[in-house]
Amino acid sequence: MVAEELHVLRAAEVHENPAEEPPWLIEPLWGAGAVGIIGGAPKSCKTWLALEMAVAVASGRPCLGRFRVPRPGPVLLFAAEDAPPQIKHRIESLAHARQTDFASLDVRLIVEPSLRLDLPQDLGRLRLTLEKHRPLLLVLDPYVRLQRADENDARQVSAILSALRELSRTFQTAVALVHHARKNATDLPGQALRGSGDFWAWGDSNLYVARKRDGLLLTVEHRSAASPAPIGLRLLTPENGEQSPVRLEVHDDSSSPDSPPLAECIVAHLRTHGPTPHRSLRGALHVRDAVLSEALRALEVAGRLVRTPGGWSLFDMPLLFPKPISL
Repeated sequence: MVAEELHVLRAAEVHENPAEEPPWLIEPLWGAGAVGIIGGAPKSCKTWLALEMAVAVASGRPCLGRFRVPRPGPVLLFAAEDAPPQIKHRIESLAHARQTDFASLDVRLIVEPSLRLDLPQDLGRLRLTLEKHRPLLLVLDPYVRLQRADENDARQVSAILSALRELSRTFQTAVALVHHARKNATDLPGQALRGSGDFWAWGDSNLYVARKRDGLLLTVEHRSAASPAPIGLRLLTPENGEQSPVRLEVHDDSSSPDSPPLAECIVAHLRTHGPTPHRSLRGALHVRDAVLSEALRALEVAGRLVRTPGGWSLFDMPLLFPKPISL
């Protein structure tokens, strides 16, 4: 075989993306075409976050109900630890939560029993699949089930990650690789990723999920862009027999000086939307049921709210001696 010289261009000749192509896949969580890690300790909702991203990119609806998707498109997903019916159920729940039609949602599942990133044959099949489906996002969950290499061996890890980056560049697809982190905390979340330091160095966009006492904390890291402040999250599940869909939601800490107290948020919502049922208030304000109930009781005692057949409503009749609100 005759060797060929490498393709070389002057820097000024390098083709740039057209101005109309957005730099973000999900702003400001994940760059367009970026490879990276969704990392966290076991049971820290990494898969839920990956599925939130998949539903957002496929539907164009804001990720986590908050973060803009400039250009939606198809998503390809392989979940090694969950059967396809389980993943279908989760995606359907998220589609319902994000008010998008599940039947037309373009999230495509790889339903093979296994996919090995350390086997040339499987990498070749993945290449052919990407060439056919051309997804904007490829989700692989989790790394530990996708290979049998030593994750502490930098050479073996580097070979797998390099192959994924090459596929990303060839097909202009973002790659989100779910990977476990150690439970011990560090100042830099990337250092907690299990195995070789290549995982941390590889990512253009990395997301780290950590469990906190009152929920989850999402830390965002980019190679070529400023990272936003850490984001509080909660996994919301049905309570008291409700049929509301399971989903992740941004949780703004009401103790932050930049966040208005919950009582003010309730009053503002009712002033804008009128009488609102308890369940709808909880969904709109993204708070736990017990916290909302306490705030509503305090406002009712203070004479500012009243229960009506249509839900909670502002009590507009002024009181001669209004009671103070204590939350």
